[in-house]
Amino acid sequence: MSETATPGLRARKKERTRRLIADTAQALFRERGFDRVTVAEVAAAADVSEGTVFNYFPAKEDLFWSGMEVFEARLVEEVAARPDGETVLAAFRKVVLDGIPRLADPSRAGVIAAARSTIQASEGLRAREREIVARYTAELADVIAADTGARPHDPEPLAAAAALMGAQRALVAFVHERVA
Repeated sequence: MSETATPGLRARKKERTRRLIADTAQALFRERGFDRVTVAEVAAAADVSEGTVFNYFPAKEDLFWSGMEVFEARLVEEVAARPDGETVLAAFRKVVLDGIPRLADPSRAGVIAAARSTIQASEGLRAREREIVARYTAELADVIAADTGARPHDPEPLAAAAALMGAQRALVAFVHERVA
């Protein structure tokens, strides 16, 4: 299948189911708080089995952070696939800045504020967020290391990746504070 080909029926149905489960979970989390919602309740509200939920989301925290993981993966993918001559910083910056209009949309303020409150109320979500950032920081460091020919365990690619991810996380914190 080429990059521009339309996904097949099965892939579209899977994506619709994934989106339905995630949207249902998000609505329940906003309504009752992350820690007060069970996976069984998400499954029942989405009219799927608990097993189906876990097929798409290995842990409850993944229901909440699925959007973040997509964004973080895109950051790494765009840096890895950047055109010759484009710097890591330029590729990373482009992805981050491309997301700003969506964040600046006034209709998103309520969703962002609710997410912020949900995160603040759950140590499990904050721990999972740290795990996600650490994983994508390591993946970005691997891309940078491969591009620069760094030796294994060279600290420079990791330091560069950590600086970039730190800047992106600072922007997220800034947006959360502004919305609050």
